[in-house]
Amino acid sequence: MSILKKIQTNFGVKKTHTHWPGLIKAYKKWLPVTDKTPIISLQEGATPLIPVNSVSELIGKGVKVYVKYDGLNPTGSFKDRGMTMAISKAKENKCEAVICASTGNTSASAAAYAKRGGMKSFVLIPDGYVAQGKLAQALVYGAEVLAIKGNFDDALKIVQELSNKYPITLVNSVNPYRIQGQKTAAFELIDSLGEAPDWLCIPMGNAGNITAYWLGFKEYFKKGISKKLPRMMGFQASGSAPLVLNKIIKNPETIATAIRIGNPVNKNNAIKVKEESKGKFTSVDDKEIIDAYNLLAREEGIFCEPASAASIAGLLKLKNEIPTNSKIVCVLTGNGLKDPDTAIEKNESCLKSNLEPNINEISKAMGF
Repeated sequence: MSILKKIQTNFGVKKTHTHWPGLIKAYKKWLPVTDKTPIISLQEGATPLIPVNSVSELIGKGVKVYVKYDGLNPTGSFKDRGMTMAISKAKENKCEAVICASTGNTSASAAAYAKRGGMKSFVLIPDGYVAQGKLAQALVYGAEVLAIKGNFDDALKIVQELSNKYPITLVNSVNPYRIQGQKTAAFELIDSLGEAPDWLCIPMGNAGNITAYWLGFKEYFKKGISKKLPRMMGFQASGSAPLVLNKIIKNPETIATAIRIGNPVNKNNAIKVKEESKGKFTSVDDKEIIDAYNLLAREEGIFCEPASAASIAGLLKLKNEIPTNSKIVCVLTGNGLKDPDTAIEKNESCLKSNLEPNINEISKAMGF
């Protein structure tokens, strides 16, 4: 008898878990796939919804805050939700190569899923502006990485032109299948909470994710699975806030490299989401982002990348506007291991080095 079976028999524990099949199989009836679609999956989705009591306490008023930790997807970011769809449909269309522009997470995800699907991948990145963890992923997955002297917006323009000229599929969020895959996060939230949250707080870079969440919320609402729609609260870094300022930022700058985008390709969709949901776009500066980043790690044991923390930073900035007894979800788009340099440079812990390997010195360093 297996150990699991013994525990179940001796202590009356019932087996409640089943194998998660990946989001395409889990939400197949909601997605543009058929039995002829080859599903390219790394079992993405089903990421945890975690209550963050420290944030709830800072706000007060009976407000309950959760984080949707999409940094626990296979390549460490929400991009996997869209990429499983984009690559599956590319495979269905007999595609042999894919291309993307990226600030890091898209390149990692595209490279992994392309490899899984037996395709070649090309990624264009802004030279010097991609966190080391993300660059390492793209390389180890076998992508051909092309670093340009320019920013993300320059790279995106190039890959759009290349995909129009050559037989290669573009898998940035202009690809409609990316949005279809990413909308499943909204389904998961409602499936977990039993209802849509009052607010959905989300970082915005290219603005595909806020577009996708809203699509998912509307689809469940239309079918009566949820009885309400959330206000969509989008946050950008103050040095890279084209949607907040309603203008193109030619040279965006922020420590949150994942949202360092000056001309979002989904800007019109994002503006529509804001209007339909009676939402709001707000900017947060790098200090506010890092303060939220450290708060999550220090108080909750949650390690996200800086861009993810913009959702928490933004929520705290708007705490006086939050209605009493609200239920709020903040989206954490990426894992903290994506950007180890920021983690080492910006943490609040104490690293004591060059200690002699004896108990007296170690205990003294520990404060005993």
